[in-house]
Order: sequence, then C-alpha cells, then structure tokens
Amino acid sequence: MAPLVKNKRNAVKRSHPNGKQADKKTVKKARISVDSSDESDHEMEKLEDASQSSDEDDLDELDELDKSGSSSDEAEDEEEGNNKSESKEQGSNNHDEQRKLLKERKMMRKSGTEVQQIKFLWEKLRVKNPPIPRQVREKLSNEIWELSKDCISDLVLKHDASRVVQTLVKYSTKERRDQIVDSLKGKFYLLATSAYGKYLLVKLLHYGSKQSRQAIIDELHGNLRKLMRHREGAYVVEDLYVLYASHQQKQQMIREFWGSEYAVFRDTHNDLTVDKVCEGSTEKRSIIARNLLGTITASVEKGSTGFQILHAAMRELVKIANEKETSEMIELLHEQFAELVHTPEGADVACTLIARASAKERKLIIKTLKNHTESLIKNEHGNLVFITALLCVDDTVLMFKSFGPSVKEHLNEFIIDKYARRPWLYILVGLDGKYFAPNVMTDLRRYVALSEATSKKEESQRRHELLNKFAPMILKCVSKNCSEILVENLGCQFVSEMLVNDDFYEQLSEKEAEVFKQVIDNIITVFKGDISEEDHPIQRPFSTRLLKALIQGGKWNNKEKKIEPLQKVQGLGSEFAVRFYDDIIDSSNIVEWANNPNSSFTLVAIFEALKGKKEGAQFIKDLKKALPEIDTSNEDNKGAKLLVKLAR
Repeated sequence: MAPLVKNKRNAVKRSHPNGKQADKKTVKKARISVDSSDESDHEMEKLEDASQSSDEDDLDELDELDKSGSSSDEAEDEEEGNNKSESKEQGSNNHDEQRKLLKERKMMRKSGTEVQQIKFLWEKLRVKNPPIPRQVREKLSNEIWELSKDCISDLVLKHDASRVVQTLVKYSTKERRDQIVDSLKGKFYLLATSAYGKYLLVKLLHYGSKQSRQAIIDELHGNLRKLMRHREGAYVVEDLYVLYASHQQKQQMIREFWGSEYAVFRDTHNDLTVDKVCEGSTEKRSIIARNLLGTITASVEKGSTGFQILHAAMRELVKIANEKETSEMIELLHEQFAELVHTPEGADVACTLIARASAKERKLIIKTLKNHTESLIKNEHGNLVFITALLCVDDTVLMFKSFGPSVKEHLNEFIIDKYARRPWLYILVGLDGKYFAPNVMTDLRRYVALSEATSKKEESQRRHELLNKFAPMILKCVSKNCSEILVENLGCQFVSEMLVNDDFYEQLSEKEAEVFKQVIDNIITVFKGDISEEDHPIQRPFSTRLLKALIQGGKWNNKEKKIEPLQKVQGLGSEFAVRFYDDIIDSSNIVEWANNPNSSFTLVAIFEALKGKKEGAQFIKDLKKALPEIDTSNEDNKGAKLLVKLAR
C-alpha cells in the first residue's frame, strides 16, 4: 500500500507549506505494539474499505480510475449545473463497476484464488470474541501456512496481507515461526523500511526465538545508521534495541554508530569501549565523534530525540566529546532536553551536558526544563538531571525563579514520593548515603567533578544558597499539610530531616521560627488517641523514628557512635520529651505505651533524654511506679525489656 501512504504524505505537504519543519518538531514515541494486529484496527479498516485489493498495482489502477471518474463528474457538474445528486449516483455506479473489474483482474492473476482463500481463513483466525478453541486456531494456522508458504515474501509488504502473516506468527508454533523467518531472509531491511512490513518484523522479534532475533540483527547489521535516518526504520531499530536485544547485541548495535570499520569488523571489536578506542588515537576519536554526531543530528531532525538507542549513541559521544562538540550537542538538543530524561542513557547525557555547559548554555537548558518541572522531578532518571542542575548551576537565583512556582504547587506530593523527595533531601542534608544509592552517588560526584571547569562556586555554597531560598517554602508546605505528610513513612522521614537540622533553622526569620514551633505542636497533637487502634500513627515504623529523633534532639553520628546534639534548633531534645510525655502519655497510660511493641522504644528514648535531669523527675517517678505492670514476657516487645532494665 505504499502508493496510498505516499499520496497521504504529499497531501499533508500540500496543505502545510512548512510541513518539513513541522515534522522536525513532532515528537515520535517508539514502541510498535505487538498486541492484536499492531496497526490501528480502525485505520486499517478504513484502508480496507477504501480498497479490497491487496495489490499495489490494484491501487494504482484504482487511483487512475478514480481520477477519471472524478474528471467525468466535474464535467457533468459543469453541464448539468445544480443536478449534483444525479451525477453523484452515476459516479458511485461507475466506481462499483471499476471495483468489480479490478476484482476480476485480480482473480485471473497468479495465486489470486489462493490469496482470497488466505484472507477468508484469516478473517476466521483473527476473531477474539468469542475466543476460538486452540484446536481450531491450529487448524486455521496450518491451512493458511500451506496456502501462503510459497508466496509469503510477496504478501508481507501489502497492508492487509501483511496483517495475515502477523496473525499467523502470533498463533503459530516455534517451529513455524522459524520457518517464516527463514523464508523472509534477505528481506528484513525491506520490511524495516516498509510502512506495513515493519509491524510484521516487530512481531517476529516479539514471538521469535533467540536464533530468529539474531538472524534479523545479523541481516540488519551494517544498515542501522541508515535505518535511524528512515521514518519507519527508526522505530524498528528502537524496539529491537530496547525490547529484544541482549546486552551483547546492544553493544554491537551501538558500535556500529562509531563508523564503518566497527560495523564491518564487528567480531574483532567485541570487547572495545569508545573510551579505549579513543585513548590512543586522536584521529580515531575525531572519526568516531563525527560519525556519532552525524547520526544523532539526522535522527533528531527526523523527530527521534526520545529514542533510547539514540540516547545510547549520545552517551558514547559525550564520553569523548571536546568542548566544541559539547557545545554543538547542547545547541542541537537544548529545546528537546525534556525528551532525554526518561531513560538512564538520556539522563546521563543530560547530566553530563549540564555539568560541562557554560553559564549561558545552562540558561538555555533550564529555560526548556522549567516547563516540565513536575514530570522531571517525579521521574526516576529525570530526578537526577534536576539534582545535577542543583549541584552545578551557580545561578541559584535563576534556579529558584525557574522551578520555584511549580515546586510550590506540587511540593506536598514531592515530599512523599520515592524519587521526587531526593532533590529536597539533598538541599536539607547534602548527598547523604541514606537517600542516594552508591552508584547514584558515584554518578553525581562525577558530574560535580566535570562541572569544576565551568562552575565557580563551591558545591556547599550553592547548596546553602538553595536552602536559604527553598527553606521557607518547605516549612510552609509541611505546616499546611502536616497531618497528610505524617501519614506516609517517607513523609515522616522528611519531616525529621527538616526539624532536626540546624542549617535549616538558621535560614528562618522570626516569624518563620514561630511556624517551625507550630509544626512541632502539630506533631504532638497527631499522636493523641488510643494507641491500640490500627490507624494510630504509632503503628507506622517511621513515626516512632521521627519521635525518637525529636526526643534525642540531634543526629546519630555513625562514625563517632553517638548523638550530635543540635546547637540552634529550639524546642527539641529534653524539652520535647517532657512536652510529649505530659501531653500524650502521662501516668494514666504509661503502662499501655510500655506494653505495646510499637511504642515501647519511644519511652526508652524519653528515659535516655530525661535521665538525671530535673525536668524529667515526674516521668522517672511514674515509670518506677509502673514497672510491676510492664509485661516483659512478650518476645516481640524488646523495648519493654530494655526499659525495665534501664529503670531498675
């Protein structure tokens, strides 16, 4: 059906004078569905209604006849004036006759009868509702295969016939699929570049064996750079790379982008990395960089910026790029930066470019990213791109102005999100190993090292400036949404890091310090109620950790193996311990708190905070009085045993 597609594309270009430029801006999303028929059923039904012929020659003839009919209609309109209905009816009759004539011609051709029989069987095989019994499907598949095996290579490039083969692949055995792959050898490139054949190729990748996939990869090898520049082929290469290629095959595919040498002599370069190749040869580095940049530029202009395989090629380039090539990459990609961040390879490229960019180039990048703040920060990989910007960009005022409005709107969601909370935890406590995995820490430190050539401020200074700007916003958000945040374990952890933080407290004005105290008051209020209830906050593990941190009034130093008390924060430590005991526990339910495995360690923390202090006299007195009633027989309640041991 290539002529029909071509006509459609030409029609678009005629209706849009700037159609070429518009195509460049169109974001194409990879993945060709392998569910059902892989092409939109609605679209294909429209195509089938337009022409029952599966042959491109039929379509060409039909187009010519349609043109003739159209000319005839126009002539009649001119002669008969307003009598349009009559001419329309006549044109319709002519059209039906033309179709009948084409059908007769088709049946007279070689294999015409077989093709019609294949389609008839396919209509039965493709039925989904009600489901067809397995035995019936196998019988239909066998019949279709016997009719099509000698002409399958002629069927796969036609829109309706290609769908027949797709369905056959879906419902066939492994052996049959291998037979289909064998019969199509030598045509995989043609399939990849076909508007309809690409769907069959992806079907073969999805359902085929490892051997079949390798056969397809081997045949496409040497043409990947060319396919990435092709409207249809780029989708096939993307799906092959992301969904079906092994790690070794992926490396093989990427090395092909280095240049023809690494495509032709692939077996001798299996263990090579782009870094190793470029170490000993400036000439090879230049050649590889030029080839990569050429492929990347052409693909971006085709609208393939979001493709993961292209991100992998970009990552190869940024590893070896000089200052000029880095600037060219930024110039090429800064408007599409948001399309990079959804893959690990693309995020690495974005982070590296931000780290190596000049102040002017960073402004361009930030201008693009600020329009995607929410999705950027919530994304697992995009999140690291944002953190890298926080780590490297000297203009903290620009960062706050660009991202602040959107952050303010969604901060309550960010705080309790697994990934979205990380930038704010970085601002609060730096790159803490509790919140950043070792590999993530390594990558972020690498970006900081890369930024040293273009960034003037120390990392600690940038973080302090960001904390100064975002601290009031964070405090206000926690104060406003305290109850909702504390329901979540991650929320409790965040609030703990915010409150037990001298640096954070130091950024607050007197008025904001009052809000800080209100947050502490709200936390105490949250823990009122019957602790035996399932929904009581004490039943959540991070709630007890939050209370412990507030009662201790400092952070645990793992190296020193001791608590480092706060120097500036007011209202925590022993003061909080006394308030919490008086307002929430007291003598009336101290036994209940001690006998509950989820709350007993809170009493242990209070005891350690108030032992030997005047303000803790009442608590110690109540505890000693309650000791006989504390149950130490429960093996799950280690806190009760420790409490009794400490009190005696």
